[in-house]
Amino acid sequence: MVVSSIINRLNNFNVISPAANTLKKIIAASLGLLITGNFLKAGPPFDTDDPEPVGFRHWEYYLSSLNTYQPGFITGTLPHIEINYGFSPGFQFHMEAPLNFNLIENKTFQYGYSTTELGIKYRFFKSRDESFQAGIFPIFEVPTLKSKDFPSNGLQVYLPVWIQKSWKKLTTYGGAGYWFNPGTGNKNWVFAGWEVQYDLTDHLTLGGELFYRTPQSIDTNSYLGFNLGGFINFTDNLHLIFSFGHSITRDRTFMSYVGILVTI
Repeated sequence: MVVSSIINRLNNFNVISPAANTLKKIIAASLGLLITGNFLKAGPPFDTDDPEPVGFRHWEYYLSSLNTYQPGFITGTLPHIEINYGFSPGFQFHMEAPLNFNLIENKTFQYGYSTTELGIKYRFFKSRDESFQAGIFPIFEVPTLKSKDFPSNGLQVYLPVWIQKSWKKLTTYGGAGYWFNPGTGNKNWVFAGWEVQYDLTDHLTLGGELFYRTPQSIDTNSYLGFNLGGFINFTDNLHLIFSFGHSITRDRTFMSYVGILVTI
């Protein structure tokens, strides 16, 4: 995985002072969760997803970039393409193809493709007025291309459950899921999040989320963060989506997502 490559590079650094060696260990431990956890955006532009699938025979096309920033280090996608299709009432097919990058201070720029994300969203409950919904969204991270900078330790599987409640212009949704995360030094982990958004106008929706992740490897800790963002609807079919966030349990960690969404 990406984290293994970066941690190996960090471990190869020659340091002579105790302070510098401690800093190297802290960076190596913290990067693992940020890299593996932020390549995936379940419900663009937020980490938290909703149970509502794309409408029957409708399409969604995303062209986006998501990034995580720390002093001396940036990782993310540039860009990633996401496609969603409502292939049956209540069902959605999902695919995401990311071009990943790592930019480490005083190190070689890393850029490449490694895994493909596939998933099926299924809404198993919808109230008559559609104000309450519930669904599942299994996701599979499939190793696709071999890369020395972005190696894979095998198939990863995510099994979440999402619920949603709406009141006219106000919508809130959230849930939790379990990640099967194979590989030496990796740990299976849990994601939980909740989002609230409000339609200010027909052209502008703003919202925010709070999310939590358990450790993803033996070198990382639990992680709590938030994102604020929304949607600008230029037309019924063309949208700008964005979010910006920061860590709560860690200092100086900034996240961003910017993308174009086309709906058909």
